[in-house]
Amino acid sequence: MRHLFLLFALLSTGSLQAQQGQLLQKYVIRQFEKESAPNTGPAPDYRDLRFWAASPHKTDPSDSVPAFLKKETPNLRADVFFIHPTSYLGDASEMDLLNGGNRREAFEALKTEPWNADLTDTAVNNRTDARAIRYQASVFNGSCRVFAPRYRQANLKAFFIRDSPASQRAFDLAYADIKAAFEHYLKNENQGRPILIASHSQGTLHAIRLLQEFFDDKPLQNQLVCAYLIGYQLPKNTFKRLPVGTSPTMTGCFVGWRTYQKDVMPPAVAREEGNSVCVNPLTWTTDTKWADKSQNRGSLIGFNTLIPQAIGAGIEPASRILWVTLPEKAGARLQNLKNLHTFDYNLFWMNIRENVRARVEAFGAAERK
Repeated sequence: MRHLFLLFALLSTGSLQAQQGQLLQKYVIRQFEKESAPNTGPAPDYRDLRFWAASPHKTDPSDSVPAFLKKETPNLRADVFFIHPTSYLGDASEMDLLNGGNRREAFEALKTEPWNADLTDTAVNNRTDARAIRYQASVFNGSCRVFAPRYRQANLKAFFIRDSPASQRAFDLAYADIKAAFEHYLKNENQGRPILIASHSQGTLHAIRLLQEFFDDKPLQNQLVCAYLIGYQLPKNTFKRLPVGTSPTMTGCFVGWRTYQKDVMPPAVAREEGNSVCVNPLTWTTDTKWADKSQNRGSLIGFNTLIPQAIGAGIEPASRILWVTLPEKAGARLQNLKNLHTFDYNLFWMNIRENVRARVEAFGAAERK
């Protein structure tokens, strides 16, 4: 097993030649398939509110409003269908893995886990609610009713061998749940209301597929306010007719970014050779000009603490990832992180909230003409 850990580490860092890497990947796939426990747990029935992490028909963490916005008057003229990121991590730490953590320990923690989450797993559900639903989905609650399905998300290990048959089966099962939840929403909840699609990380992988199947060059695109596709690569040819958003009030479009500290260039991103779309959440354009920290309306550090005008951002021209500069007061732990994936929403929380309102208002104004 020690040899497997070494091979896996080499595979993860991309330090072997392509042919050797392919052989190692096949070996890792066999080990995962051999060790993984069978999937358990129920298929979701989206008529049952237990299978929704967020719904306007129950009280949940997406209803949370930070103390500094208690006097805000919500205007829920649209709906957001939010697809949460991976919270099925076993004992592994996503933040550690993204920033050079102990991959050997992560592999050990994940190798026997089933490929997909059990929707009755309280620990996974609590992690989803406390992080993604409270800190991410809540950004939309000033302008939207929030719908966020629980789904049999793929385990974090599926991303280690992203293109393997076993991983693809795990992602397909997760997407099947999301599709069922969205169809339930369309049939029972939408009633012609404007729609936002929002997501992060694994959620964005599935959101892309959902948009391709239901919106891109299809009648439902006419109801789309915007898709916030955050924390995952967006190749330039992802959609046929769905355009990237290039202004703060553009509608019927998509936006997205991946956040790193300035001057960081991960090898995996470099291998994309610039095949990615990025929108700067401080300007809501694809312009690569640096946006000063004065344009940052507020980063959410702790749910009730907003730090305004502290973080600037710019699109790195070659790779199309988002670079940011962090203030010293951000703290040593955050300063030491190179990959800020976990904070893709938090760092621009108030800009996102205000932009959602602006786009919903622009969509409504266009409808009234």
